[in-house]
Amino acid sequence: MVACLISFASATLGIATFDTKYVTSACFGNQDQGKLIATAGDAFLYNGTVCRKMFTVTCTGPRNPVPHPCIGKSVTVKIVDHCPGCPLTIDLS
Repeated sequence: MVACLISFASATLGIATFDTKYVTSACFGNQDQGKLIATAGDAFLYNGTVCRKMFTVTCTGPRNPVPHPCIGKSVTVKIVDHCPGCPLTIDLS
């Protein structure tokens, strides 16, 4: 018996913002999901199937000129909410 495990990875260039902690979400109702959570904007092709999925977000540089950009740093977050009409790809919390 031969087993084959294939994993595909893809990357999408987008914009991430950061907000303070919040609890209410489309995926989990009023259950606190702790830290390292995110909402998916419409540009992220949110359709409910990304709820509870983990994504690694990597900073590739600043959007505005800053002296110390965060290039190369990554964080893994769980999608817990949808931000309808939001032009941003991911909103971190």
